[in-house]
Amino acid sequence: MPNNLAAFAIHVDDVDRARIFYEKVFGWAFEPWGPPGFYLIRTGDDASPGVQGLMHKRIEPRTGTGMNGFEPTFAVDDVDAIAAAVEANGGTLTVKKSHIPTVGTLIRFLDTEGNDVGAMNYELPMHT
Repeated sequence: MPNNLAAFAIHVDDVDRARIFYEKVFGWAFEPWGPPGFYLIRTGDDASPGVQGLMHKRIEPRTGTGMNGFEPTFAVDDVDAIAAAVEANGGTLTVKKSHIPTVGTLIRFLDTEGNDVGAMNYELPMHT
C-alpha cells in the first residue's frame, strides 16, 4: 500500500480568518462539523475529491520559531496564481518559486495563522 496523504488538520488561532484565507487561496469548501469552530474541508469535487481536511482552533499556542506542526504540500496547477492569492489574502511567501528537477515547481508560505504550507506544480500527475 502506498503511503499517500489521506487526511490533514490545520490548527489555527482565528478560525474565521483562516477559513476565508483558504477559501480564497485554494477554493476549498468548509462544512461545520462537531463542536463550534470545527470544520471539514473539501479540497476537491465529486470527480476529484482530493484529501479530507479538518480545521479547528489551536489547543495550545504556537511557541518559538521554525516548524511548529505538519508540513503539507498541495498539488496546484499554477504556483504563480497561488503565490499572488497568498499575498493578497494576508499570507507571507517564505520560499519564492523554485524548480526542483524531475519533481516540479514549489512555493512555501505562512498562512494567516503562521502555519508553513507548500504549493507545488508537479511535473508528473500526483495520484491519490
